[in-house]
Amino acid sequence: MTVAVEKPEKTGAVEEPAAPARTGRRISRPMVVAAILVVWLVLFLVLRGKQTLTLAAADLTDLHRWFNDVNDSVGANRNSNPLFLYFFNEIRLVIDSLVTFVQELISQPAAGRPVPQIGWLGVVGIAGYVSWAVGNWRVALLAVAGFTFLGLQGLWQESMDTLALTVSAVFVALLFAIPLGVWAGLSDRVNRIVTPFLDFMQTMPTFVYLAPLTLFFLIGPASATIATLIYAAPPAIRITAHAIRSVPTTTVEAADSMGATRRQTLTKVLLPMSKRTVVMGVNQTIMAALAMVTIAALIDAPGLGKTVVQALQSLDVGTAFNAGLAIVVMAIVLDRVTTAASGREEAARRSKNRFQAWRRPLLGVGAAVTAVLIFMSHTYVWAAEFPGEGGVGSAVSSGADNVTTWAQDNLGGLTNAIRDVITTGLLNPFQTLLTDSPWWLVGAALIALGVVVGGLRAGITTAVCVGLLVGTGVWSDSMTTLASTVVATVLVMLLGICFGVWMGRSALVDRLIRPTLDAAQVMPPFVYLVPFLALFGATRFTAIVAAVVYAAPVAMKIIADGVRNVPATTVEAATSAGCNTWQIITKVQLPMARSALTLATNQGLIYVLSMVVVGGLVGAGALGYDVVAGFSQGQLYGKGLAAGLAIVLLGVMFDRITQAAARRAGA
Repeated sequence: MTVAVEKPEKTGAVEEPAAPARTGRRISRPMVVAAILVVWLVLFLVLRGKQTLTLAAADLTDLHRWFNDVNDSVGANRNSNPLFLYFFNEIRLVIDSLVTFVQELISQPAAGRPVPQIGWLGVVGIAGYVSWAVGNWRVALLAVAGFTFLGLQGLWQESMDTLALTVSAVFVALLFAIPLGVWAGLSDRVNRIVTPFLDFMQTMPTFVYLAPLTLFFLIGPASATIATLIYAAPPAIRITAHAIRSVPTTTVEAADSMGATRRQTLTKVLLPMSKRTVVMGVNQTIMAALAMVTIAALIDAPGLGKTVVQALQSLDVGTAFNAGLAIVVMAIVLDRVTTAASGREEAARRSKNRFQAWRRPLLGVGAAVTAVLIFMSHTYVWAAEFPGEGGVGSAVSSGADNVTTWAQDNLGGLTNAIRDVITTGLLNPFQTLLTDSPWWLVGAALIALGVVVGGLRAGITTAVCVGLLVGTGVWSDSMTTLASTVVATVLVMLLGICFGVWMGRSALVDRLIRPTLDAAQVMPPFVYLVPFLALFGATRFTAIVAAVVYAAPVAMKIIADGVRNVPATTVEAATSAGCNTWQIITKVQLPMARSALTLATNQGLIYVLSMVVVGGLVGAGALGYDVVAGFSQGQLYGKGLAAGLAIVLLGVMFDRITQAAARRAGA
């Protein structure tokens, strides 16, 4: 058989010989990562135990002593230094006055009175009326039942203290968050300036806000409220800016063409059309504030958080569970009320209920009834002090203790086996690799991984973070926290992929599981520690399991959305080509959802880091213990502050590497 060869056309140019075909394979990124890990492991075996920068629990570095000196100097000059006298002290006074006012209103005895200005009956009436006014009657019933249950638990005053701090923090946060969010929505320049700060604030674990603020505002409700409002403000700013930017351009142009001024466009077009999304931002702010208020118990914030902290420190599972349940109930009520408020108008438009015309008169009657309840709770002791001795709370605590005893007696073998397998087989070897390697070897490996996974800028950020971590003097504790965080994140991603793929492939499974995941994200971090403390005792594994359960919902939802967004035509083409279910998942859906996988890893790491640090209360040790010890032992304040800085550096390093990897995956 002859093969016809087409002659090239003569162009008058000298033809260059064809380049030889490349036969070598391009080195993939996973191969480079594997090579880095192999080199690290080999050098670890040679250099183990050298230059590890280990520091005993009671030892301090020069930086820690300097922080202690600064703290002492600030305390000595707090009432004479102009910066404190006319700025920080004034802020603390204003916040203290606001918190005291709200507490005297609903939780603490007011001046000259043995009870608050508004007792339990009035608070329950207000909760029901407001829930009905902004939502619907179902939400109102939930609010009344929820607040009544708080009293039946015997935790009425603690619950009202928590509510008072939350309301105060949210009120102040929204005062500047909503205007700033509107400004960022209207101005690209402001949005570019604000976004990095919001990213940084949302990356920082909750613990980190506490130590520096106590330096300026002392330990107490003021610092707790300020820490809470700083932590809770970013969601409102970000979501408000997004809401303003999401208003259709054609609508704004129509308003401009009719001669509307910028102020009229804002007040008559942008804000009304953004109202639902802005209310969702308020919802997120309230949830963040409630989570932070409970953790702020570490700096003497009153309320349910203090009850949980004291119970965790004494390993009193029953009391911790009862208080944790109260936090969950309050979170559910606040979440449902604000969620109903965001969709009330749309629900009313869709509703054909004939009683809608009677809503306004009924609201007037409800306001009158609420006023009567407030008057009664202000006047009569029986309506001010919640009746009973908290029998429900005693039953809950007793039941939790009984379940704990039963679990320890009957499930101890299983739980201990799970703990030992993960601890011995995964956590201990990885922690040993991090803590017993020379610090410069670990730093070089982290920087190399940052460059390979996230790119040059991520590598530079990692190098800066590593250098600063060495400077904090808590390198060994940082590596212990890093080990727990990475192990927990691996477990989170395993759960996230399993359930996320299942949800992404089945609409029925998604409808069944997603409400549970949404409810899990409402609960503050403290609550997750309680059941696992009962199962696994006060160990670092308890913190890891709690971190996995805390972070898994967000990873599952992100991965499920990523799998669902894979084009159906691509899946159908793979099916028609004869691929089975496993091949479709591993060869089509997961590779095409790699951007979602990387984003889930990013969010999982941040959630896990915040929870692992909180686990310092139940034996996790490392940076979480350093921070807590800094609050309780004055001589360790500087070390606790340095540990807080180390947590920030770990969070920034994780965030920058995974965000850069997500951008690469989506490119």
